[in-house]
Order: sequence, then C-alpha cells, then structure tokens
Amino acid sequence: MDKLRSMAVFVAVADTGSFAAAAEAENLSAVMVGKHIRQLEQHLGARLLQRDTRKQRLTEVGAAFLDDCRRILDQVRQAEAVAERLRNDARPSGRLRITAPLTLGGSAVAAVVAEYLQRYPEVSVELVLADRLSDLIAEAFDVAIRIGPLADSDHLTARPLRPYRMIVCASPDYLRRHGTPTDPAHLAEHNCLHHLLWHRNAGWRFDALGSEPLQLHGNFATNHGEALRRAAVAGCGIVLQPEVLLADDLASGRLVRLLEDQLPPPRPVHLLYPRDRQPLPKLSRFVELAMQRMGPESE
Repeated sequence: MDKLRSMAVFVAVADTGSFAAAAEAENLSAVMVGKHIRQLEQHLGARLLQRDTRKQRLTEVGAAFLDDCRRILDQVRQAEAVAERLRNDARPSGRLRITAPLTLGGSAVAAVVAEYLQRYPEVSVELVLADRLSDLIAEAFDVAIRIGPLADSDHLTARPLRPYRMIVCASPDYLRRHGTPTDPAHLAEHNCLHHLLWHRNAGWRFDALGSEPLQLHGNFATNHGEALRRAAVAGCGIVLQPEVLLADDLASGRLVRLLEDQLPPPRPVHLLYPRDRQPLPKLSRFVELAMQRMGPESE
C-alpha cells in the first residue's frame, strides 16, 4: 500500500475517533482502513492504537507518530501546491475533494460539479454529502459548503452563496381537493408530510409563532427529502422543504408556494476553502464557477 495514503488514513482515524468515521471521511471501507493501520504498525513494529469493542486511544508511539504524519502530509501538500503553481498556464488537474450538506449538495452543488467536470475533465472530483460538519484540514477537503452562521476562523476563506430558504408548498391537485391554508394554524386541518428528523426534534416554524414550533400531523414521514418531494408532487399533502430541492417543481407549476410571508428568514450559506495557501487552478476554477451558479448575484 501507499505509505503516504496509510499515514493520511491514520490521521483520519485519530481525528474522527473511529474506523467507521475515518472510512467515510477517506471514502474507504472500514476493512481497508484497518488494513492501512495494520500495515503501518507492522512497518514500525509498534502499536499505534489501543482498541477494544467500545473505544480506542493512541499509544505513546501513536501520539508521537501522529505529529510526524501531520507534518509530513502538510509538507507533501505544500510541495504539490508549489509544483502546480509553477505551471501557470496549466489547466486544472488532480483530485478535488468537496463536502456539502445532503440536500443542498445533492441538488445545487452536484449540478455545479457536473458542469465543472465538463469543462475540466482532467480533474477528479470527490463530493462527500453529509449533514455533519467536516474538518477541512484534518479530512483533506479542498472545499466545504456550510449552512448557518460561521464560527470565526483564521485559516479559512468564506464566500457567501445564495441563502438557504425553507418553503411550504403543495400540488395544485391537493389544494383543489383540500383548500389552501392562509394561516399556519390552518395546517392542523391538512395532511402534512414530515421529515423524520425535523418532526421529531423541532416541528415547523413560522415567524408569527416566534420560537414555538408548530406540531402537525400527517400520514407520511421519511428521512429523505427527495421522497417527500415526490409525495408532495403526487398530491399526498403539504410539505416543508428547502427551496433548492423544489425549484424545478415550483417553476413548472407542479408545486405551489404557501404561507410565504410567514416563514422564518433564510439561513446564510457559505463556500469555504483553506486560506493558508494560494488556491490551485483546480480550486480557483471551481470557486469561480460555484460563485457564478450559486452566489447571491446569481439569484
């Protein structure tokens, strides 16, 4: 196996705390993560991790080796950056790793990636969709898309994108059969389609209700936004979902917006990338295209 790759996997295990989380971060199977760790341990002749059925921790050798791995991997990244910057007339190439939230990433970001790959086929893109916050540096991501307020950071550049709006909507057929609600309180009389996570933890929120969520009822719930979209288009009920997921249905008239002036304001969205080095062509071209397609001025 590639020793540098094994070092990167070891750093991911140490940072994420488990083989499973490291496997997700590195786009590997948990079995392959274990193979990388065993190879390093065999090469060094020492244990790097103490493991049991519930947790793991670094050994003394592992803690020292982790610091060296970070330093070596950072030096490799810097050397690669210098080499690519020297080729000023080069087209973007190499691997670009992007992390984004599930819904926004699977719709708007995936569309940008597809267009980017058409322009720059020499680049290999890894798009990791997850609603957890990934560590760009520790997990070797080049770009992250984040929803919500940002914490202060000295090592990341943040570019604002279009805000993330939640909308309530239903199909024209459903509204003909059941009427159109004009007040959030009217939703209690309707079949509301729920996202399992939101319904269980929060409910639907409206400006008129302040911080109090509205607990509603319906005959369909799922943990997948696309499944909710399909149910709403089919006339099964009223749905609360991100505007980006429903944009085509709204434009075509398959879905109709409801209670627009009573929804909370949209949440901020940012594109993040490391500040501590000059962006490589593969990164700068992606940022440029993402701002054109998803930036505030593209609304």
